[in-house]
Formats: sequence, structure tokens, C-alpha cells
Amino acid sequence: MRAVKTLVSTQNECGKCGDDVPGIEFAFAFQPIVSFKRQVVFAHEALVRGLQGEPANSVLGQVTWDNRHRFDQECRARAIEQATAISMPESLSINFIPNAVANPRTCIQRTLRSAADCGFELSRLIFEVTESEKVAEPESLVRIFREYRKLGIKTAIDDFGAGYAGLNLLARFQPDIVKIDIDLIRDIDADNTKQIIVENIVRLCEKLGIVALAEGVETFDERDVLADMGIDLMQGYLFARPAFKAMAQVDPMAWSQR
Repeated sequence: MRAVKTLVSTQNECGKCGDDVPGIEFAFAFQPIVSFKRQVVFAHEALVRGLQGEPANSVLGQVTWDNRHRFDQECRARAIEQATAISMPESLSINFIPNAVANPRTCIQRTLRSAADCGFELSRLIFEVTESEKVAEPESLVRIFREYRKLGIKTAIDDFGAGYAGLNLLARFQPDIVKIDIDLIRDIDADNTKQIIVENIVRLCEKLGIVALAEGVETFDERDVLADMGIDLMQGYLFARPAFKAMAQVDPMAWSQR
């Protein structure tokens, strides 16, 4: 915990982030990311929900250009606090809004304080950004990722293959994890084109030293095809649905051979 605290800067923050987000109340559900080969939980993704478990859109629909900075900071802090409250032993994956980060070094301060207060090691944090979100300044995202890496925080690109960043981002920065978009995973066992695309994404990741993760895995056939391609990290309803304010238990049948 002492090592975490020493990273917290005493410099003033940019002023765009506050300690709360007036009018927006939210909590989190957590969905496991598993290592199929080792049959263990690798991490849990924090998924924003309403206070009674309402869908994410009920919360995200209240985020505006003016309050996005405060909301982004509050999301990170609360995710860490709730993960600590349920005694999460694995890593925690948190989505962030790149356009809400005015300065990578100052905008991380609230997160560092929360991690220090909770005794949550930074090496257990994964910050992921969706590829489908258009970033105002792509180079700013690279600076954000580099700053997080200096702190020992892992980085991930979510929904890879579905949006704006793609290969151009990988040419500038290689994150720790690439989460392959659910549309490429769905019914991959019966779609030769998807298999070719995903196989090449996996090979590309291997050459760049990136871990490929398949999200949205819902069937045994999808799981087996992905495992044959060399994908170890998986996430989806086959293993567990998100659990509200709790760690979901992986279905033992999800590990079984067929």
C-alpha cells in the first residue's frame, strides 16, 4: 500500500474533475474474464449499472460533454472501492473515456488516491478503451496509455475490429490486451470468414507481444474453435453473466470437454 501512495502527485488537478457527479447515481456489476487453459478467473470487468441494477444505458445516457470528466473519474474510483468491498482477489478491468482525460498525469490522481486508500495494487488494474469510440486526438490516447504503463497499469483495446482505431492505433502503441469484438466471435465455429480474420488477429497479437482475448463467448463450439486458435483469455455468458455488486461464479460446465 505504501508503494501505491508514493505515486500520488501533490500537484493540482486540471479542475475539470470533481469528487462527485451531481444527478448521476450508479453502481457496478462484475463479469469474469477467464483463462480457459488454466481454468481460473483472470480478472473481472466492472460494468456500470443503475443503483438497482438497471442497464448501463440508464446511466450512460446521463453523461454529457460537460460532466464526462467527473463521471470518468468517479467510475474508476467507485469500481476500485466496490471491488475492494467484495474482496476481489483478481485483477480489475475498468473502461475509461479517452475524451474525458484532459491530462494523463493529472487525471489519474483520483484513481491513485482510491487505489492507495483501498490498498489495491496498480498492477491489478486494467484500463480498457473501446475501439468503437472516436477519439478526438488519437495521439492523446497513446500518451494516456504510455502514462498508465509507467504506473504499472495494464491497458486494453475493447471491441477490436469494430471501430475507428484498429491497426493505426496498434502501429503507435501496443496494449497488453486486445479484446476481439463480439461480432467476430459470434457463431465463429460456423463462419470460415470470421475464422480467417480472427486467426490473423491472433497471429498479429502474438508477433506484437499482445494477449488476444475473445469476448462474447456463448457456446461450447465457439469456445473450442477459439481455443484451437490459441486464445486463452475468454469472457462471455458461457462462463458467467455479470453479477451485480458481486463476483460472478463461473459455471463448472464451461470448463468441460465435449
